[in-house]
Amino acid sequence: MKTAKRFYKQVTTSPVDNGFAVLLDGRQLKTPGKLPLIAPSAHAAALVAAEWDAQKDTIQPGTMPVTRLVNVAIELTPSNRDQLAEEARRYGGTDLLCYRAAEPLELAEHQAEQWDPVLKWAALKGFSLKTTQTVKAIDQDPQSLENIAAYAAKQDDLHLTLLTHLTAVYGSAVLAIAVMERNISGPKAFNLSRLDNLYQIRQWGEDQEAAEIAANLEAETVALCQLLEA
Repeated sequence: MKTAKRFYKQVTTSPVDNGFAVLLDGRQLKTPGKLPLIAPSAHAAALVAAEWDAQKDTIQPGTMPVTRLVNVAIELTPSNRDQLAEEARRYGGTDLLCYRAAEPLELAEHQAEQWDPVLKWAALKGFSLKTTQTVKAIDQDPQSLENIAAYAAKQDDLHLTLLTHLTAVYGSAVLAIAVMERNISGPKAFNLSRLDNLYQIRQWGEDQEAAEIAANLEAETVALCQLLEA
């Protein structure tokens, strides 16, 4: 990933007409597409500012997940809101939590123990999804899928971008919504999404490279979930 030398000393935030700006030595930070980086809340702006302030001699974009997400929310999400809501609906139709192992019995029971409470919570919220122990696709309740799309559509640009990212990471719209609604934490959702992987690791051990990739992805996801703390 391309890097550049740190060219600023001080990072601050400032309220502006439509949100909060991040300033580098008093100059407003912009997105890669040269749009003003305006965060919708003081909390979001502070998270972006903290990432820029943490940079050392060179700027490492890979260490700034919140900045990257805010950039996407500003540059891409506004013109793609309908597509992102539809993407959430599609994930609901093939949600990770709905496809269970038939064997080994230990894994099947563990999936039910860990995933069923989240699905029961989701059903109470209007997202009622069926489960199966086959690889064959199942038809989910159309109204529940519509409710998932409607939930996505009602989010502001930043939170819609976050929802889209979490859904892709987890492979589950239900887990992403549960995190957005603070029913479960980001780290717990990440572990629930890797239930099968963690079972295999207990049985056969873990590949070091895969472990590093998973750890980095979890750290990034945890950082992004800070946007929900305000």
